[in-house]
Amino acid sequence: MRWPQRIADSKAARDLAARRRVRRIVARRDGMRVEVDGRELLNFCSNDYLGLSQHPQVVAALRDGCVEGVGSTASALVCGHFAVHDALEREMADWLQAPAALLFGSGFTANLAALQALLHGGDTCVQDRLNPASLIDAAKLSGATLRRYPHGDAEGAARQLATHEGDGLALIATDGVFSMDGDVAPLRELATLARTHDALLYVDDAHGIGVLGPDGRGSVADAGLATRDVPLQLATLGKALGTYGAIVAGDADLVGHLAETARGHVYSTALPPALAAAALAAVRVARASDDRRAVLRSLVARFREAALDAGLDLLPSGTPIQAVMAYDDRIALRMARVLEDAGVWVSAIRPPTVPEGRARLRVTLTALHRASDVDMLVDALARARDAAHAVTSAGPA
Repeated sequence: MRWPQRIADSKAARDLAARRRVRRIVARRDGMRVEVDGRELLNFCSNDYLGLSQHPQVVAALRDGCVEGVGSTASALVCGHFAVHDALEREMADWLQAPAALLFGSGFTANLAALQALLHGGDTCVQDRLNPASLIDAAKLSGATLRRYPHGDAEGAARQLATHEGDGLALIATDGVFSMDGDVAPLRELATLARTHDALLYVDDAHGIGVLGPDGRGSVADAGLATRDVPLQLATLGKALGTYGAIVAGDADLVGHLAETARGHVYSTALPPALAAAALAAVRVARASDDRRAVLRSLVARFREAALDAGLDLLPSGTPIQAVMAYDDRIALRMARVLEDAGVWVSAIRPPTVPEGRARLRVTLTALHRASDVDMLVDALARARDAAHAVTSAGPA
């Protein structure tokens, strides 16, 4: 088969399954209002949970950080590690109460780099079935044996861990907050399991940092765990912190090992200093943002109460990620279109991002939303559900 035919076949299959994906162009944004394709929409699909991407201190730090130049010009081990990078790593380590931290260009890169630096052939990596693609790909590329357990099932993880044989390393990897369902991993049970089996526990807390736990320290701190329990955790800078990049924090020896051997760190140009400056400002704001977290919690509670009263099918979640289940891909797409016609932007999430038959609308709430925005969203969701199912009952479109 020649490559044009393979590409055409793949496109046709996505069309048939209603799984084409289209990038939307955001022309302007003001708070949670955005202009998309010439239309103003209220955004409920952003991961900017604390609204820090537009915070004046964060914006000013980015602007001021460009005075001496833009790019870092090299990898961190050559000449790309600036004072502001070091300050960001130290600030994150202090915030997360970890001995050390290491900066990466993105969360995806960080997961790939960390697991490939730690795992080899003969090792075993045990993962939650709903882990993100970056953790799954990282384990596969490392050469370790990948074993997956049912979502959120610590006993299932124990069964998989029991299959580990030989002298190789055993590592448990899990999301802290699951990005599509919004629920939280059983971290205390997994930490106990890791201690019992002398395994390393790695937590990707991309969606928990800034939102959960004391001072927003994430799902690990919220579970009452520390570095001795979770030797490595990932904190992304591009979600609740509103900037870009990622930090892996934890045991000093492990972090030091990653700094010298993790390919995604050693062979990548370091993050632009201005972005590091913006992230540093965002961390300092986030640490003192209990008021924003309180607003966020109240909006989550308001949404869930109103949505359940309206008969919407929600997955259990106390986080800003709220999954409104549609199950069928086409119903999810129709609901998203009806919502957009009503001035609301919510993404339809379909396989392979979620399992087959688990299509949904992924609603995300932020501290910049208002109570009236949430009320409007619930009303629009109920009307979108009714409209989408009416079309389905009438027959194929």
